Amino acid sequence: KMKIISVILARGGSKGIPSKNIVDLNGKPLISYTIESSLQSNVDETWVSTDSSEIASVSSTYGASVIDRPSDISTDTSQSEEALLHFTDNHDFDIMVFIQPTSPLINSEDINKGLEMMDEYDSVFSVTKEHWIPRWTMDVKPFEWEIDNRPMRQDKPETYIENGAFYITKRKNLLESKLRYSGKMGVVEMPLSRSFQIDTFDDLNLINNIIRGNK
Repeated sequence: KMKIISVILARGGSKGIPSKNIVDLNGKPLISYTIESSLQSNVDETWVSTDSSEIASVSSTYGASVIDRPSDISTDTSQSEEALLHFTDNHDFDIMVFIQPTSPLINSEDINKGLEMMDEYDSVFSVTKEHWIPRWTMDVKPFEWEIDNRPMRQDKPETYIENGAFYITKRKNLLESKLRYSGKMGVVEMPLSRSFQIDTFDDLNLINNIIRGNK
């Protein structure tokens, strides 16, 4: 049987919201939402990789195993892949689900849908569908369209955008590519209403309201 693990990356330092990964979201620490979704999914083991003893303690309380992440790969400029490879050096598995704690609206069905696709794909990641909208650069120039030839929305192809909730990959692909996704890639489409990430206090308020509205 294939061994499936999930890794939630949650370092202590965060710029936008202090101690963001354990900030209170509707009465529970932010990271608890992704831990619970992982535990309810078809993942065999749920891990949190962190450099913070406080996050480690909260994560254990909610049922996750913890791996201590070295401080040199827990900086503002550290790539997630460094922590995923650190985990891979220390633990055995066949398939890794990398979940971001800033996506609390993910549910176990999203993860399971992705896992079911791993017979056919090397990597799978979560997306939401986006209709074309006019984008502008910071110096107010049309970005990839022309002002005197504004396209009709229906004439432009719909695109997928990564919503950052989760990425699934096979161990050998991660080790060969050193990337969270590689090889033959598939996507799990999530609705926009569950694709929000928490990076700012505005995001926190928005998701608080969504959670309360869903109850």
